[in-house]
Amino acid sequence: MTDLRHHGDVDAEPGLQDFAVNVRGTAPPAWLRERLVAAVDRLGTYPSAADDRRAREAVAARHRRDPDEVLILGGAAEGFALLPALRPKLAALPHPSFTEPEVALRDAGVPVHRVFGGLGDGSVPDDADLVVVGNPTNPTSELRSAAEIARLARPGRVLVVDEAFMDAVPGERESLASSGLPGLLVLRSLTKTWALPGLRAGYALGAPELLRRLGKHRPHWPVGTLVLEAVAACSEPHAVAEAEQAAVELAAHRTWLVAQLNRLPGVHVFQPAAAPYLLLRVRDGERVRAGLRDRGIAVRRGDTFPGLTADHLRVAVRAPARCQDLLTALAELTSDTDLEVLTQ
Repeated sequence: MTDLRHHGDVDAEPGLQDFAVNVRGTAPPAWLRERLVAAVDRLGTYPSAADDRRAREAVAARHRRDPDEVLILGGAAEGFALLPALRPKLAALPHPSFTEPEVALRDAGVPVHRVFGGLGDGSVPDDADLVVVGNPTNPTSELRSAAEIARLARPGRVLVVDEAFMDAVPGERESLASSGLPGLLVLRSLTKTWALPGLRAGYALGAPELLRRLGKHRPHWPVGTLVLEAVAACSEPHAVAEAEQAAVELAAHRTWLVAQLNRLPGVHVFQPAAAPYLLLRVRDGERVRAGLRDRGIAVRRGDTFPGLTADHLRVAVRAPARCQDLLTALAELTSDTDLEVLTQ
């Protein structure tokens, strides 16, 4: 049975070089820390409607939306947990992809249809009234075209696009965050780019009525003051510009790492890649992953993603100077393997 609840933080044991978790940096940048520290003085009161409004207005301006089309979340993961509130009769989920949506839906008793091998040719059932697509997809790093995803929209269907890694794509090309497509729900996260996994901050974009349905069963004050401050701060123009610069730098690092990995016999890199991680296939992947761990390096196991096997490993993209130990260890561990072609 595939462990759908497994995540990269489990692989990143303390003391290991972390190539398992896709977070840029180890702490928020100084300016964001200063904003959060300043907001601590407001923790003596409940989060205010004004704070919520300010955060939604900042997100709305960033994506050219109305503030009523924004719902602040405790991370994109909360958006997945809320999906059963939409009361779908059949959910379709392309795989391999992030597993939290399937966990939430199955736990709520929602029938789930897994889609393998692409989104065309009727692979998504016509009667699926909820479709969840990642873009870029985790763990394949594939960036689908906005037009391809938009073709999945249907009357009576909610189309959820997980754009947790879209701000790591230069220009956020193929994003649907500013689209007014009927039935579209876009989920965004601040975790990866701004090193905020311990805060849990994100938001949903969609029609007001759809957001009301999504948040129907949330408690009062569903997100705290620090989350609201982080969402507002990271949506301001200077932050968006900083994220864009980081995305361009990341793309250069990814290109370099792909070239280095492609030199290693027995290692195949899934391409084209657009996210802060790469999916690899190596022969005897469990042995290779254990060997990397013995050498002090953590990578994400792939066999917990439906459609992948123990020969699949996901590695985070880091700056070249930080990748040398990984590349040396992989060269040693895969030198006696043959190239395997990754098919999906």
